[in-house]
Amino acid sequence: MTSPNNKSASNLDSALAHLADVVDQRRDAFKAGKADPKISYTALLFSKGDDGILKKIGEEATETVMAAKDARQSNLAPEQQKLLVGEVADLWFHCLIALSQFNLRPEDVIAELDRRLGTSGIEEKAARKAAGNE
Repeated sequence: MTSPNNKSASNLDSALAHLADVVDQRRDAFKAGKADPKISYTALLFSKGDDGILKKIGEEATETVMAAKDARQSNLAPEQQKLLVGEVADLWFHCLIALSQFNLRPEDVIAELDRRLGTSGIEEKAARKAAGNE
């Protein structure tokens, strides 16, 4: 498996931004009637609206959890880790679809993660709860 340090943060940011650009282009093509849900998987997802997209994220999240459990059960066997990476990729892709559906970008998520840097996760959760966002 690839080490987490093999790609710089800027390469990761640009890869996600590029994929988000493609998703946004396909969303716009679908809305303009130029992408057929029978041919384009991305158009199919957008044709299902909020509920369909969010349901798909739930399915992908469950598949990711199961793949992680299988990877752990196999003592991190390379083939199981590869399956986990594939499931996380599916989850991330579908999350990019949701972001696009709600006119958001991965850069918005990265900015939020950057904002949270240096803050304890426990403190962050308590702050959200105190603000009524939990």
